Amino acid sequence: PRRYVLCEVVSEDPRCRQCIEDRAVGVAVREAIGRVHGDYGLACCSISFTGGGRARRPGQSASGKGRAHRCVCVPAVKYLNAYTGTVLLRCRKDFYRLLCSALPFVRQLESRAQRYPCFLNTLHVGGTIRTCQKFLIQYNRRQLLMLLQNCTNEEERRCVQKSLLSCSLTEEQSQSGDEEDDDGIE
Repeated sequence: PRRYVLCEVVSEDPRCRQCIEDRAVGVAVREAIGRVHGDYGLACCSISFTGGGRARRPGQSASGKGRAHRCVCVPAVKYLNAYTGTVLLRCRKDFYRLLCSALPFVRQLESRAQRYPCFLNTLHVGGTIRTCQKFLIQYNRRQLLMLLQNCTNEEERRCVQKSLLSCSLTEEQSQSGDEEDDDGIE
């Protein structure tokens, strides 16, 4: 059983969203877990992110005997939209509370040798990717409604509506079959 944590990257620096990479988010989350929960939390979540077992470095045998190492895995970033700043993290159900409690301690993302101050705002925790998608659709609708209500004049309102109507979506086929591979709990 897994849990999916839907977050948004919030930053005042507009360059931050342009440079978001899944690896950078994963490393930042892993570091936050280590700071907040120490080695225990890091080990629990690292096993959780890889699906059971440790990541091996080259030269280490499958039995674990060989060179000493630290787990080098990063959180499973299942979805990342750099344009909207939306991130979907996956972890095992047993440890999602450890993950969620560490997310407020993500203070920056590092990408291309640049550090961008930001934080992760947790929007939803779901049992499936589909429930997170449904939540995100409703969340975006509410945000758009608030945007329209905050327009000060009719010209602003028309501009927002025109921008919305000019948007178009293209369908992409799923690259992985992970969308329905969980326990279906919402």
